[in-house]
Amino acid sequence: MELRDILKKAYELGGSDIFIVPGAHVTCKVKGDMVPLTDEIVKPDGTEKLVREAYELARRDIEKLRAEGDDDFSFALAGLSRFRCNAYIQRGTIAATCRMVAFGLPDPKELGIPDLVMELTHNLNGMILVTGPAGSGKSTTLACMVDRINRERHGHIVTIEDPIEYIHNHKQSLVSQRDVPNDVPTFARALRAALRQAPDVILLGEMRDLESIRIAITAAETGHLLLSSLHTTGASKTVDRILDTFPAEQQAQVRMQLSMVLRAVVSQRLVPKKGGGQVAVFEVMTVNPAVQNLIRDGRTHQIDNAIFGGAGQGMISMDGELQRLYRAGVITRETALIYAVSPETLSKRL
Repeated sequence: MELRDILKKAYELGGSDIFIVPGAHVTCKVKGDMVPLTDEIVKPDGTEKLVREAYELARRDIEKLRAEGDDDFSFALAGLSRFRCNAYIQRGTIAATCRMVAFGLPDPKELGIPDLVMELTHNLNGMILVTGPAGSGKSTTLACMVDRINRERHGHIVTIEDPIEYIHNHKQSLVSQRDVPNDVPTFARALRAALRQAPDVILLGEMRDLESIRIAITAAETGHLLLSSLHTTGASKTVDRILDTFPAEQQAQVRMQLSMVLRAVVSQRLVPKKGGGQVAVFEVMTVNPAVQNLIRDGRTHQIDNAIFGGAGQGMISMDGELQRLYRAGVITRETALIYAVSPETLSKRL
């Protein structure tokens, strides 16, 4: 099969990720299940052929993959979908994973994104972080938030992504989208440049290293609204991850800065539903004076209690949402306890 046929089949099945790995069928993840897309196992020369086709669709040179061992890029198939692709070398052979990204922007209601998350876009400055494991929908949530700002506010939005997933048209705002590394070599360089581009809102696809985190905090301090993501689970671990990136002698100062600029942390997970499929579960921590004090004083281990105590007052707790989904018959008791922040406490409540 040609790559176009494989991607079309995955699209028709409602898949999210396509895996091209030597020694296995080309496989698609469909609502959490792995579904083979080819009748036969694909050999190394077959996977290389398919990955080369992806590079041709992206009009990109495959030599970067051979030189560096992995490569991120995106491409589109007219009338079908956009695809975010990571090609990589494994055991001396070429493999790839392609994420399907629909044309147009998703509807937050259909995705189950809480109104509270979308209302965070009313912040005019500071830092809002969306966190969760890979494949949990962070990029989609951020795209919905950018689109809400684009539709409701006048200004300049600068996005810095690797690669660009969702295309934002100019609406009430002007939107500049920069692709790393095609438009600019690194996140840090793009972020420094963004501060000279008169932005009102900056979307940083991911805070990857010390330099990008440092510049992001500075951007939030200087009156911009900065949206970004981290591969962490839970608000307290997110704060700890940021602080641990800095040398020990700088952490007290960073705690003070973070307590002043952080507006909210949204943590999301995809959990299995009864009868198949997945459902998104959200935790939302909004930074009120109590949370500010916890961050500033280094008492991040108490943040989970603050979120649970603030549920219904601008916060959503992960365990509270799991309990709600269990009561509604959407997930099983076992699933709720597996993904709980505090399984023992949730078990008693269930």
